[in-house]
Order: sequence, then C-alpha cells, then structure tokens
Amino acid sequence: MTSFRIARITPLVAALLVSACATPQGHHQASDQPPAAAKGPIEIGVIAINDFHGALEPPKQTVDAPDGKGNEVSVPAGGAAWLASAVDALKAEHPEHVVVAAGDLTSASQLASSLYLDEPSVGVMNRIGLEFNAVGNHEFDRGWQELKRLQNGGCAKNTRFEPCQLEQFEGAHYKYLAASTVMPDGSTLFPGTGLKTFGTGDRKITIGFIGLSLKTIPTLVAPDRVAGLKFEDEAETINRAVPALKAAGADAVVVLIHQGLRTKGVADPNGCNEAAGDIQPILDHLNPGVDVVVSGHTHWAYICNYTANAAAGPILLTSAGVYGKLVTDITLDFDPATHKLVNKQAHNVIVQSEAYTSGKGPVPTTTAFPQFQPRADVSAYVKRYKDASLQLVERPIGHLSGPMEKEGEGGVGNGGSLGALIADSQLAATRKSGAQIAFVNPFGIRTSLVPAADGTVTFGQIYAVTPFNNQMVTMTLTGAQLRATIEQGLDDSGDKQILSPSQGMKIAFDMRRPSGSRITAISLDGKPIDPKKSYRVSVVNFLAEGGDGFAGFKDGTDRVNGPIDIEAFEDWIAAVPVRQVPAEDRTPQAK
Repeated sequence: MTSFRIARITPLVAALLVSACATPQGHHQASDQPPAAAKGPIEIGVIAINDFHGALEPPKQTVDAPDGKGNEVSVPAGGAAWLASAVDALKAEHPEHVVVAAGDLTSASQLASSLYLDEPSVGVMNRIGLEFNAVGNHEFDRGWQELKRLQNGGCAKNTRFEPCQLEQFEGAHYKYLAASTVMPDGSTLFPGTGLKTFGTGDRKITIGFIGLSLKTIPTLVAPDRVAGLKFEDEAETINRAVPALKAAGADAVVVLIHQGLRTKGVADPNGCNEAAGDIQPILDHLNPGVDVVVSGHTHWAYICNYTANAAAGPILLTSAGVYGKLVTDITLDFDPATHKLVNKQAHNVIVQSEAYTSGKGPVPTTTAFPQFQPRADVSAYVKRYKDASLQLVERPIGHLSGPMEKEGEGGVGNGGSLGALIADSQLAATRKSGAQIAFVNPFGIRTSLVPAADGTVTFGQIYAVTPFNNQMVTMTLTGAQLRATIEQGLDDSGDKQILSPSQGMKIAFDMRRPSGSRITAISLDGKPIDPKKSYRVSVVNFLAEGGDGFAGFKDGTDRVNGPIDIEAFEDWIAAVPVRQVPAEDRTPQAK
C-alpha cells in the first residue's frame, strides 16, 4: 500500500512580514573562530513552479487553504508580476538558490500570451530567473520545431501565427530538459540533465537535475506535433541518469517531471491526504539516489514525503498547482563535512495577488496570508503585450443568459453547462458535414465563463475557455464504437472524465460498476443508441487522434475537417441576441 507523509514545513521568509532588526555592535569580540553560519549546515533553496500556462495576468482563481484558525479561506492568487515578487522573496530567504519548473509553462495560455506564440511567457520566466524547466505535454502543442525556437530564439515561422510581432525574440535564458524524449538519431530533443554548483571550497555543493515529460505524450498531443520523436519510460530514464550525475559530482539529485497525483479531503496546498496518481508507478521503480521530485500535470498542489519505495528511500514530492498561484519553497540542508543531504523540507507559498469578482460574487484578499505586490518591470512587460492584444481581447461577440462555472476537478471530470454549450456550438458548425453528435472533453475546458452584468461576452473570455485553436473533425462511428469510446473516459486506466455531449444526447453512468461497463444508458433524441447503426460524430482533432485516452475516435471513418473550435464557439454565441445557458443534465451520474 502506498505510504505518504506530509513533509515538514518551513515558514515563508520573515522579511515579508517584518523589517529586519539591526544587530547590536557593542558586544562584538574578536575571535579566530569561523562565524557560526560557516560551521553550520549548508542550506540550498530550490524554488519551484509548474503548469504556468502563460498566465500573464491574475487568472481570477483562488487557492483554498486552512487559515490556521480552524477555517478554510479562498485566497485570490496568481499573475506573473506577483509571482515574480514571491520568487524574489524566496531568493532573499535563500542566498544560495535555484529556480526550476516541471513543465507546461506555455500553451493553453491567456490570449495576451497565446497570440504571440507564448514569447511573453518565456520573457516573464527570463525575468523571474528560471534556470531549468522539464518539457511538459503542452510545450509540444505547436510542434517540437516551435519548441526549439522557444529555447533558441529567432523568428522562424512554424505555425499559422506570426512570430516576433512585438520584439525580436531572444529565446529562453533557462534550459529545457527532456531526458526521455529521443530524436530519430538517438539524441535527446534537449539535454536530459543539468548541474548547478553553490558556494566555494569546503562549502561547495553541487545539485544535479533531471528533467523529463510523460511517456504518454503521443496520446496528449496531435501526432504531427511529435512526429519522429520517441518517449521512453520515465523511471528507466531517471535510473540511467542518476549515476551519471553522481559521477559528475552531484551531492543531491532533483527530478523535474511533468507527471503528478491528486489528494482528497480538506483543501490544503501543503497536504498529502489520500494522495494517488500516475506518478506513483514511476516513483515505485526508482533506484536509490533521487532526493526530491518536483512534479506537475494534474494541476494539484501538495507536499508529500513518499516512502512506498523502501529501496529508494524517502523522496520529497512537491507540486505548486497551476497558473502561478503557488510557488514551492524547498530547503535542502547539507553536512559541511560530508556534503551529505541531512534534511529536506518544503512549503507551498500562496502568491496572493488582487481581489476580483467571480460569478458567485466578490473574492477579497485576506490577511490570513501575505499579499505580494506586483514587480514593476514584469508588470510593464506584461502590460505591453496586454495592450497590444486588448482590441481583440475586449471585442464583444454576443450575450449569454448567465454565468457558467468550470466544473471542479475532483472525482469524474464533467463539463457541465459550459461543456454542453461548447458541444452545441461544435455540432452547429459541423452540421454540413452530416454531424449528429458533438463531444467535448471536460479536461480541455480551462476556465469559467462569466458574462458582464448585461450578459456581454468578449472574445478574450471565450478564448480563455478554449485556447487551443483545434480543428473540428467529423467522422463516422457505429453505436458500439461510440459506447466503447465514451467508456474509455471512465475506465480505471487514468483520470476519469465523461464526455460533454451536444443537445439531444444523454449519457447515464454509474462509477460503482466495473471498469469498462459504467455506462448504463445512452440515447440520441430520446432513442437508445443502436450498436449496429452508424452515426456522424464531431470532435476536435486532438480527440480525433485519440487524445486524453479516447483511442476509439481513431477508428472513425469518412473524416471531414471543419472549422477551428474557437470560431465555432464565437459563431454560436453570436447567432442569437441572447444565447441561453443549457439547463438540462446530459450526463447524469448514479449516486
């Protein structure tokens, strides 16, 4: 049985709360002894983030956390300028430090970043001082050639968008790491490892870093984006890299990996309650030598002491959630005589930013946690890109009858009324290709859609909901294939989600039933789906190629390409004076 314990937590730097006190001078005595700091443990700070997703501006989301008084508080958090200040505060706490990330810094981004091929997100990370980043799945969304451009800079055009629109793009100052991503010639797409040395003489410490993405990348990205690449087993890759880093002088090894887990129960970004996820089999197959694993992908925040793999020893496992709402403060203490790691601890710092108004009302700041101020240079940099995109972002595209909140991420992913609205738009846009049904994957819905008081919705808002620019694909599937494909989202092989269907489609399911047989009823326009009958089905190209584990869509025949999903969404909302929010529950779950 997997064993987790919460790692010991270190408080946020006291300088955030009080001014430093002056040291009395009168009692100083000369001494030949080295100062106490020189004799004590050598402390290295590892400052970690993950899944930033181009969140240049505050994402208008919260971090839910215990307030220390027995209550839970929702803290408005995130925004690049506030994140920069939080990282600076941690750098001040740790004179010897390194800033790292576990992937998905770019893509699925806010419009002000996405319009410019995420060049401004790279610029933000350069300003924050990031040094190493593991390649995630979304880094491949525009293809590996464009990812190479993000590293190396330049204005080569690899997509339908124009690069270098506002500045000559100089590329990332930090290093992408991709230990398990192999090119046809056997080399890795980017270096797999990196080293950083701190201090001098007897107090010199070297930390080795291994960065890698998921072996399941081909199921998460359109195939043409990773053509020619091979994604090797994560644990085997790490086990090969550790001895090489040790031989190169590493006193400790930190893994940056774009895979993670989820917790249950009381919201606590520093908790590890009932933790489970796809990173567990990787950790369970590690050999000794890994000290810390910085993870991501699930958008969950946690601090865990992973002890299930007795051979590898305790591993400090961390994740800072999503959108720069948190930053992880990791402290590593080394014995100055032996250079052995003697203590490791971590704490997720909430990047409290500014108040906002959600569909449920005002979300104020709180005194339960420190509030950061935006760093001026990063604010100015973000503003340049925001202002350039403002005309498009603020363009009204129609009206909605009410707000639609993004469904929570616990349990089975469900698109709710927002998923239903998007599916309806995709069905309408592909009717001319014979579409009878459209499906949306809930995990592809990135945020809530909250119109203005008069119902107005802007292009920027709908783009934030579906920022991928995926193309619609209409195909033919039998009823039996359709049912089997929907079941794939509910089976026990990974995270669970029920596809959001278009109007007229209803899918009832029961998670208490065995994997592979959880759909209890499926109908179209009130009639049960006929296993032998053919149906025309529309999905985005990501799903059409088996994305999110829906491999059954790859069997679809008579394929016809359609419009871009964001265009279909805009047209659907704009087609009537006020588009009504779907009210019916199209995917009822048995309780």
